[in-house]
Amino acid sequence: MGHWWERNVIEPGKLPLLLALSAFVLTFLITRVVTRMIRAGKGPFRNISGSGGVHIHHVVPGVVLTVVGGFGSVASDGHGFGALISAVLFGMGAGLVLDEFALILHLDDVYWSEAGRKSVEVVVLTAALVGLMLVGFLPFGVNDLDEEELQGRGAVMLSMGTNFLIALVALAKGKARTAIFGVVIPIVAVVGAIRLARPTSPWARRFYRRRPRARARAWKRSYHHDRRWAGPSRRVQEWIGGTPDATPDTTPERR
Repeated sequence: MGHWWERNVIEPGKLPLLLALSAFVLTFLITRVVTRMIRAGKGPFRNISGSGGVHIHHVVPGVVLTVVGGFGSVASDGHGFGALISAVLFGMGAGLVLDEFALILHLDDVYWSEAGRKSVEVVVLTAALVGLMLVGFLPFGVNDLDEEELQGRGAVMLSMGTNFLIALVALAKGKARTAIFGVVIPIVAVVGAIRLARPTSPWARRFYRRRPRARARAWKRSYHHDRRWAGPSRRVQEWIGGTPDATPDTTPERR
């Protein structure tokens, strides 16, 4: 175990990244536990309010910790004990900020609404991407190049440019998650770029406009995909982040 730790974490200089990821995940989980207890009225925790009764969201200390950790990491040049402390502070700050990602996106307190699910989704996505980089994957497939190719700027730029364009195609086809993971694992972006676009995506509006068969296939595939995965995805998000508040029915009553 000691040899594995030295070879895979210490020697490549990945200890700060590991600490940042651990602090990020742990902070998010603790925050969700605390907010769920506050929501249920259990335990000693309460919402924090400033002067004038303004509710202070935890994104505020999150921004402070992220700034301190980020600048501390730059100042420490990524080495020494200061870099490790900065990594932990940055991970904690990022966990607090992304836990309220939906609030930042909507500029509204949607934490316990249906729109608040975006926060959990972004946190899980971020943790997965950082985890992939921790185990050795690098953005745009640079890790697939050998030592000679890495020494040539042309090969690196060509590889990064090609993978970036493929990820853009996947994004244009309405497959945001596939495009994001494809930045780290290029084959994922290739699959997303080859397959049919989502029917509401910019790609479908541009290229399927005069292709009714392709448009119909896109709607059919989208329907079956959402039907298969929407339920499990919602259950996982609710297990992690809590069940959103029920949306009031505003449909006019029929007489």
